Formats: sequence, C-alpha cells, structure tokens
Amino acid sequence: MRRLFPVTDETPHVATEQSGEGDPERCGEWSLDALADAYAYPADREVWLRANMVSSLDGAAQHDGRSQPISSATDMRIFGTLRCLADVVVVGAETVRLEGYRPARAREAFAARREAAGQAPVPAIAVVSASLDLDFSLPLFVSPLVPTLVLTGATAPLDRIRAAREAGAEVLIAGDGGRVEPAKAVRALADRGLTRQLTEGGPRLLAQFIADGVLDELCLTVSPMLTAGRAQRIADGPGREVPDRFVLASILEEAGFLYTQYRRNQCEK
Repeated sequence: MRRLFPVTDETPHVATEQSGEGDPERCGEWSLDALADAYAYPADREVWLRANMVSSLDGAAQHDGRSQPISSATDMRIFGTLRCLADVVVVGAETVRLEGYRPARAREAFAARREAAGQAPVPAIAVVSASLDLDFSLPLFVSPLVPTLVLTGATAPLDRIRAAREAGAEVLIAGDGGRVEPAKAVRALADRGLTRQLTEGGPRLLAQFIADGVLDELCLTVSPMLTAGRAQRIADGPGREVPDRFVLASILEEAGFLYTQYRRNQCEK
C-alpha cells in the first residue's frame, strides 16, 4: 500500500511489516500501528464523528445486500483499525438485522494504545432504533465485553425499552418524539465520555447524520468494481438543502482500491 496524498518532499516513508523498507512504491501491508497513526482522531476536537463506508465505482454501497463482496482484505484491516480507535461504534437497527452484528472483540495489538488513551478494552456498540424492533437475545445484547447501548426516542414502546434493559443493554433517549435526532445522539454519547465516535451505517443512518450536519469525517473506500443493479448509495435518505463540502485529508492506494479520508473544514465547527 502507498500514500498518494498528502505527499511532500518531507513526507516520511512508512515502514512495513513485510519488507521493513520505507519506499512506499515497494511497500506491502502496513503495520497496524502505522494504520492507527494514519487514522488517529484529531487531538484538538472534543467530539468527533467519523463514518466508514465502501462504494463501488458506480456508487453502490452493497452487492446482493451486503458490503463484503465489494470490500477487500486491506479494507477489512482498516475497518478493524477504525473500530479499535473508537470509543463507540454507532449503527442502524436495519444494519444490525441484515449483517448479523456481533459485539466488538478485544484485540491485543491495540490493547496498549487503548489503555494509554483511557479507553475501555473494546468500543461500545450503539444501536439507533426508534421502534426497538430488535432481537435482544442476540450476543450483541446479552454477551458484549462492555454493555451495548440503544439510542431511541422519548416515545419508544415501554415494553421494548424493558426488554432491552433486561437483556443488559443501556437505553439512551436521544429525541423528543418518535425518532432519534442525530445531534442529540452524538451529544448523549459524548456525555458518557464516548467522544471518539464511528458510524458504520447503514446508508439510511449515514444520510441522517449528513442531513443534520453532524458528520465530521468520511473514510470512504472506493472499490475498483462495477455492479450496476439497484443497490443503495452509501447515504440514502433525507438530503441537505445546500451540499456540505468536505476537505480531502488522505488517500492510500492498494491493488486499485482507494482508501480516502474527507474531513469537515475545521474552521466551520
């Protein structure tokens, strides 16, 4: 893998696990430490919400209903690295149902880094659901290393709130009515000390974060595949009246896959 942007005469070359050489034109698989450094959260921001998504060349976020067919081994390494840097992973209820979400698992490679940052051994999973139509017998709710959080609205069904709590989940109210309000969800998590936030979608949840202007960063893998069909975009839902322009922060490349980072202009927030 090589870095395409930013590159200057002073850009340090990154050593790799395979070759130990610094030339990015010849490098193989980056070390997990190198990936973690490349994707570190901004140190000067109190709360930071990033999204991690993959898209085909023709804009599909999925193939046959899942993202895995357009992903790659390196994309999954970055996926795991982003999880291990986060305090909390925010995910929509539909994605939990479709992709069989499981609790985050502890990884020895990141244990020292998380301990030094004052983080729990694994990120919490926070599920966004207005209806709470979830299977609370799943391992995600009954056997996580840290309690799973459920973000819902003030008018959520009381019997479903009880079911969530009985399973061991913690319920957070993040909306005055029947829906979860993105800004209130971000604040509810931050108030618990979960300030390094990551959302993995799905597309409807990401669209809500974008529409409400609370997304700070998009980590987008551009897959060198064409799918056609009628798959969703990475964000599929309400739009903004005026498009929100982000700034390119980084591009990594391997085997035709582009691993990009776009960030909100920090002067705007």
